[in-house]
Amino acid sequence: MKAFCQEHGVPHETCGKLVVAVSADELPRLKELMDRGTANGLAGLEWMDAAQMREIEPHVAGIAAVRVPEEGIAGYPAVCRQLQRLINAEGGEVRTATAVRQIEHDGAGWRVNGEPFDYLINCAGLHSDRVLAMAGERRTTRIVPFRGEYFLMSPEGARLVKHLIYPVPDPKFPFLGVHFTRMIAGGVECGPNAVLATRREGYHRSDFSLADVVDVFSFPGFWRFFAKYPAMAAYEVRRSLDRTEFCRSLQRLVPEVRLEHLTPGHAGVRAQAMAEDGTLVQDFDIVQRANALHVVNAPSPGATASLAIADHLLDRIAAGV
Repeated sequence: MKAFCQEHGVPHETCGKLVVAVSADELPRLKELMDRGTANGLAGLEWMDAAQMREIEPHVAGIAAVRVPEEGIAGYPAVCRQLQRLINAEGGEVRTATAVRQIEHDGAGWRVNGEPFDYLINCAGLHSDRVLAMAGERRTTRIVPFRGEYFLMSPEGARLVKHLIYPVPDPKFPFLGVHFTRMIAGGVECGPNAVLATRREGYHRSDFSLADVVDVFSFPGFWRFFAKYPAMAAYEVRRSLDRTEFCRSLQRLVPEVRLEHLTPGHAGVRAQAMAEDGTLVQDFDIVQRANALHVVNAPSPGATASLAIADHLLDRIAAGV
């Protein structure tokens, strides 16, 4: 992604990232993350004690951190616009606001909404499982939408954050947790929480789709998930409704954050793939056939890794596996 941004003049910045452990029980998981990053070829990973990390991030809490110097941010709307230009230049076409209504086998190929295609690639995100089913496959996993709400930090609050600041993932907690992200246009956003959305594209609390709600509530995996994490689900709802509670969760990483630093920002919807036993699918879920490939789940960070993921998918298609 960095090379793509450099080649095409897309705004980007290599700002670095800190993954912060705030308690002793998080240290083994932090060490595991560092080892995994090293094995995957990340350069310059650095283990920092409390004093070292506060030299570069003076307001952060915690007892240790891993610095990821290669981590960066990019203007992803600009990335998408440039990709569209490149596709158009090669004779391709990008259609937006175009729903897939019907998929049919057509000899060795497909018809999508009546139009013929030789090969079908499904990367439909929030609707990937439904497109999978339209193509005649069984939905062994279900997309359950979770809305993630963000806050924007005031200029005073933003001065408390110099890098991307993330918590150590907790395996008992199925979501990443709130973190601080610098934005390419300036400023800092923080979040997200994770609240069940009542519409697959439910970016606002008032968004509602009866079909989407029935799809979730009729899925046994959702109830198994809810039975396992009732306290977490209640906490996420409370944090969504109570800005003070949201602020407390941010103070775990940056104690000087105050309520007056926070202004409601945008929300995103996470296309969370869930298995029938109620576990969250944390890895890629790819279904491949002779003339079709379905990406039912692509874990975070999908935008940052999108071009690398595309290369991987093309390799799979070329190899036929």
